[in-house]
Amino acid sequence: MADTLSAENVHAIFKAYDVRGTVPDQLDEALALATGRAYVQVVGASTVVVGHDMRPSSPGMAGAFAQGASEAGADVIMIGLASTDQLYFASGHLGHPGAMFTASHNPAQYNGIKMCRAHAVPVGADSGLHEIRDLIASGAATDGFTPAAQAGTISEHDVLEAYAAHLLSLAPVTGRRLKVVADAGNGMAGWTAPAVFNRIGAEQVDLVPMYFELDGTFPNHEANPLDETTLADLKARVLAEGADIGLAFDGDADRCFLVDEKGRAVSPSTLTALIAARELAKEPGATVIHNLITSRAVPELVTELGGTPVRTRVGHSFIKATMAETDAIFGGEHSGHFYFRDFWRADSGMLAALHALAALAGAEGTLSELLAAYERYPMSGEINSEVGDQAAVMDALEAEYAGRDGVTTDRLDGLSVSHADWTFNVRPSNTEPLLRLNAEGRDEETMAAVRDDVLAKIRGGVA
Repeated sequence: MADTLSAENVHAIFKAYDVRGTVPDQLDEALALATGRAYVQVVGASTVVVGHDMRPSSPGMAGAFAQGASEAGADVIMIGLASTDQLYFASGHLGHPGAMFTASHNPAQYNGIKMCRAHAVPVGADSGLHEIRDLIASGAATDGFTPAAQAGTISEHDVLEAYAAHLLSLAPVTGRRLKVVADAGNGMAGWTAPAVFNRIGAEQVDLVPMYFELDGTFPNHEANPLDETTLADLKARVLAEGADIGLAFDGDADRCFLVDEKGRAVSPSTLTALIAARELAKEPGATVIHNLITSRAVPELVTELGGTPVRTRVGHSFIKATMAETDAIFGGEHSGHFYFRDFWRADSGMLAALHALAALAGAEGTLSELLAAYERYPMSGEINSEVGDQAAVMDALEAEYAGRDGVTTDRLDGLSVSHADWTFNVRPSNTEPLLRLNAEGRDEETMAAVRDDVLAKIRGGVA
């Protein structure tokens, strides 16, 4: 049996933003116990909130983490089954650091831990996660651990209804009645959506639930709506029901994707622009964050609406840090994460969904008509290519494009290359020998041309 507490394994599963690995060979209750001990020491927490998703291993590991945190002297509040944004709500609402046991959209054999400080401030590689890792890898949170003089208490607290009420206070849904198909993918939206939609009421929303049964084996499809193939059932159901909108959530329900009334997937960049417009109407002149693979339509629209767009690297820790620095009202990522200042700068798939429903209920036309103003440029979506030397290929790409007329390049995150008619970004994967390409053009033909040109160069080694 693998030793999950070995330094090699601990270094392998502590990523840039969270802990992620396969169960039980990389992640088990012994590792969760040690993480609870180390987390309390690093964060300096006197009270910790702990939640977990529906994966079979999650309750046991959440309990082990709670035991470790208690041994380190912290009181632990167990909120039980929760979406990740529900855990963030508990951290913000109660004012305590928190830990969420989930592997998000990863397949059934995975689990993980997302951690934050009080008020949902993220714990990442540069803000405590690697310190926690090193305490475990060195043995200081295992054989060398000294329990606190007085162990903390472990109690239970249900925050689901308070969470639902808070979201609806931020994005109330009023106006015409909508028919909504929601695909929870057997993930945690099957837990949170009933609480939220019961509060909205059947007179406002005719909800058609899909795969709301909590099942961490994901029997219907992978809970990863970024992969458009997982939206097939939702698209078909929207058309069959004559629904106004379809909602797709990932496994831990911190991301949301839309399907329009024609059964077409909506770009997360389009939803970013829509929410940005709604937030700017609430606070004119505010700052809106967007990452560098979001459509250029987003900063254009923010500027046109009198707001200030700010571009960041990909990743929630960068988005949240920049939001804090700029007091941004909202932030969006093309991966389907949406961040709200009024939600402790945390991401919430359900709150993003409520913004879409509120906008549609207040409009006269269809969702596709509503979103037409926010869709400007065709995008390629993310395309992965396996390469031997990521840095060398990006250097060669930069040399290839930098000398062309009207082209600018930057290295904020990978390589971004921009022209008046097109743009692309190539970023290395942190965990695999891959380069990730996102391309955009003024029209479909332009986008396809730049996409194919860059892919040919990447896969040909940029000869």
